[in-house]
Order: sequence, then C-alpha cells, then structure tokens
Amino acid sequence: MVVEDSSVSAIMAEENIDPNTSASLSRKEKHVPVIRAISAAEEAPSKEKTILCGVSKKSNTVIQKSHFFFQNSWSFWFDNPSSKSNQATWGNSLRSLYTFATIEEFWSLYNNMHPPSKWVPGADLYCFKDKIEPKWEDPICANGGKWTMMFPKAKLESSWLNTLLALVGEQFEQGDEICGVVLNFRTRGDRISLWTKNAANEEAQLSIGKQWKELLGYNDTIGFIVHEDAKTLDRDAKRRYTV
Repeated sequence: MVVEDSSVSAIMAEENIDPNTSASLSRKEKHVPVIRAISAAEEAPSKEKTILCGVSKKSNTVIQKSHFFFQNSWSFWFDNPSSKSNQATWGNSLRSLYTFATIEEFWSLYNNMHPPSKWVPGADLYCFKDKIEPKWEDPICANGGKWTMMFPKAKLESSWLNTLLALVGEQFEQGDEICGVVLNFRTRGDRISLWTKNAANEEAQLSIGKQWKELLGYNDTIGFIVHEDAKTLDRDAKRRYTV
C-alpha cells in the first residue's frame, strides 16, 4: 500500500480527515478474532507503532502488508452536514471513504482522523461491514433497527473507539447480527448507534444491547428502535426493546 496523492485523499481532507494513509481492500484467510477494548485512561497505539513505516505523505512510503486480517472488512462512511440541507433525497451526501481489513489499516486510518470532540455538529461518521450501506433502504439493514447511547464530550472518544474495537475484533456474541455503527455529532448531545439486521430477533437484539452496555460501562437504560418505525413515525417511534 503506497501513500500518494489521489482524489480520495482530497475527499478525506475535505471531510475532516487527514489523508496521510490509504487502505487496501485485500482479504486473507487469517483473521483476528478479538481486540481488547481500552479504557478512557489508556491511549490508542501511537502512529509510530501502528503505521509500520508511517511518515509524511511526501516520502511516498510503502506500508508493510499485514498478516492479521479481520474476519470482516469494514468501511468508513461520512455524511457532510453542509450538503444535507440542499439535498432532495436523504443519503445523497453520504460518501464512502475507505475500506480496511487489517489491524494496521484500521489504526492508520483512525490515527489520522480528527478526534470526535473536534467534528462539527450535524456530521455523521459511520463504520459498517463492507458491502453494507448505512441506509434504511439497504437490503441487509431494511428489517433491522438500532441501539442508541448518548455521551458527553469527555467520554465520546473512548466510547467510540471501544465500540469500533469490539466490532472489528468480533467481540459481540451476536456479531453476525450487526451491520455497523454510526456516530452522530449533534448540538443537543452526541450519540452512538449500533445498527442490526433483524429487529424481530429479540434474543439477539437484547444480547447485543446488554453486551454493548457492559463493554462501555454504560449505566443508563438504552432503547432499541426499529428502522421501519423510525421511517413512519419519525420522533414518535417507540422503543421495541430496552436494557
């Protein structure tokens, strides 16, 4: 994987992300079954440790290929708040940024993104399994729903990172039921939502909600809202499940 100028790098710069690295779409048989979540007091690995040969973009550095592949490839998506007000159809401003499949690719991307505390209100950052679009209309998401948690700025970054690590590291017992995660930056309160595939599978949804709360040490009650209810009822949609 060679770090060089590209149209995608321009997108990353435009959308709040430093385009120092790019990500490969390749897959191998080996994968990493689990990655330990970090606590708020710990720090993520430094760029020197996670980008194996990482220096500035001008050096045209080649980053070594990893042997530690995730079970699934994942894609980062971004929704530009400045474009939302002008679009006729929701989702027109949604843009796919990078797809990654290894530990090194994940950290090289994460370490070059602005921290959640510095993103502008109205923006949405997604991390979904490859080939699944973060839209209600996506066939895999259509019959699903989402669990949502609210966070103060002080806990947002560690909670977002720990959720990402749990997803890509396959820590959820019902991980096959998960589509991805979205971080919504809002003036009324930032929130993280886990999207799932089958809202009717109560056992799986409750398992995911409970395990997510335990992972983050979240004490408040959280609710699961079905996508179809959200589409038809908007803010009046009721929680289908709570944990």
